[in-house]
Amino acid sequence: MNLTLVRHTFQRGETRLSSVLLLLLILAISWLLWSGLYKPLVMSLGVLSCLLSIYLAHRMGFFRNNTNLLRLMPRLPGYWLWLLREIIISSLDVTKLILKPSMPISPTVVVLEAEAKTDMGQVILGNSITLSPGTVTLDLYKGKVLIHCLTSESAKELQKGEANRRVAALEPR
Repeated sequence: MNLTLVRHTFQRGETRLSSVLLLLLILAISWLLWSGLYKPLVMSLGVLSCLLSIYLAHRMGFFRNNTNLLRLMPRLPGYWLWLLREIIISSLDVTKLILKPSMPISPTVVVLEAEAKTDMGQVILGNSITLSPGTVTLDLYKGKVLIHCLTSESAKELQKGEANRRVAALEPR
């Protein structure tokens, strides 16, 4: 994606240049930290992959959304810490299930009404549920999330709505 394209869409009001640059910065820093390789060829491939990701996000209309990345950023660290805690707890629960000879699972499918109003918020909810061991988001359609849970207890925990509230709190008010 060339800078002329970004400027042109920015002038038409479709894309916030600050959002494009912020996402590019986040992708570049993340790539640098996770790759750990600082050779010229690898760095140039990293730059190309970040630019390709920005281009694809632009083509999919990611930047035309109401969601302002600058407003979302301060809320993310707290959400990530909560999500990490939930993933650890779920991992321990699934480990206990596996180690029990009787394997007391009770597969359950539940439907949640997403409190998040934006598509991005609903996708974050679905992905967060799938990241937690023992739960998988099967479908997301018009604000309804279909989830498979390994146990009925995990289904009841999801229906309490803590994840739903946390994701909704990420959205701009």
